[in-house]
Amino acid sequence: MSTTTKEATQATTRTTDAPIERIEVAAYTIPTDAPESDGTLEWDSTTMVTVHVHAADRVGFGYTYAQSAAAVVIANKLAPLVLHRDAMAPRAANRALRAAVRNSGTSGLTALAISAVDVALWDLKARLLDLSLVTLLGAPRRSVPIYGSGGFTSYDEARLANQLGGWASSGIPRVKMKVGRQPALDPHRVETARQAIGDHVALFVDANGAYTCPQAIELGRIFRTQHGVTWFEEPRPSDDTAGLRFVRERGPCGMDMAAGEYGWRALDFRRLLEGGAVDVLQADVTRCGGITGFLQAADLADAFDVPLSAHCAPALHAALGCVLPRMRHLEYFHDHVRIEGMLLEGVAERVDGTLCVDDSVPGLGLEFKAADADSFRVSGVGGTVR
Repeated sequence: MSTTTKEATQATTRTTDAPIERIEVAAYTIPTDAPESDGTLEWDSTTMVTVHVHAADRVGFGYTYAQSAAAVVIANKLAPLVLHRDAMAPRAANRALRAAVRNSGTSGLTALAISAVDVALWDLKARLLDLSLVTLLGAPRRSVPIYGSGGFTSYDEARLANQLGGWASSGIPRVKMKVGRQPALDPHRVETARQAIGDHVALFVDANGAYTCPQAIELGRIFRTQHGVTWFEEPRPSDDTAGLRFVRERGPCGMDMAAGEYGWRALDFRRLLEGGAVDVLQADVTRCGGITGFLQAADLADAFDVPLSAHCAPALHAALGCVLPRMRHLEYFHDHVRIEGMLLEGVAERVDGTLCVDDSVPGLGLEFKAADADSFRVSGVGGTVR
């Protein structure tokens, strides 16, 4: 038997030995540590929807940040489609899930639900192979740069300065704040942030689509020329490709325009790139179809010679940040850092301005602390599918 034939036979044997046996789904709502808002939204809690997928005495874990209704979509629609499938073929499962939700749509809540399942399937595959995900995907590095993210518009000046200044003093060389709630006050808030972090820390702003094009152009020039801002995120909403390009083409030199956190499908990222709307493409593994979708976004960014940045969920993005050499950084988002520290074991260690991934543990290296999470569980949502 040739080497190629032998390898193919071994692969066939391996995959047929790992059918998916059951899927567990749950939702947990965790209050924020203070009221929070950005340019277009206010919130006081965050919901994590979790998925555990079982096969051959291994358990893959994935999650998304979404309404608890995503757990209903997973339990009622997606999990039955995944059950008994080959656990070694997450891409094939992803295609099947996207095809099955055609009539209900492949964006929004459905994409969030698919993302959680897809992450769990990739984690399971790596665990079945007894490999870390970074090893499975061929990571060229073991750490990834981060930026501290928070600075909510609900914060007063003291809390804003304390949070951003605290990150800067702890060794994170770049931080981001929210703008857009009261545009007339934003230059002063940005000035407060600059004073808190000093001159040698990069300052980013995120409008969450709150500005008009004229506001974004005017304020962008103030942010850049007066306060040294180098990153302007979503001056217009991510689906306003023309508006983003309009602002980008008229913005000051030295300030990158970023968008893409609401990319649900590869087509959404392609539109931003083809439309010349961004200097840096963003993607979120908890929204874009999981690891499968994130890798597609990365391939598109690479094809257009545009760097990629990961949005939120740092515990999930740390491994992907190591895998993708063109990943500029990932978002060390206050809410998610807090939740992941509370409810997960194995979160990547922060060393100054980087997250360092342990490649000696299988999968993503994350374990869900169910007992600690129990008080936050949303009753009557989710369950086990066999």
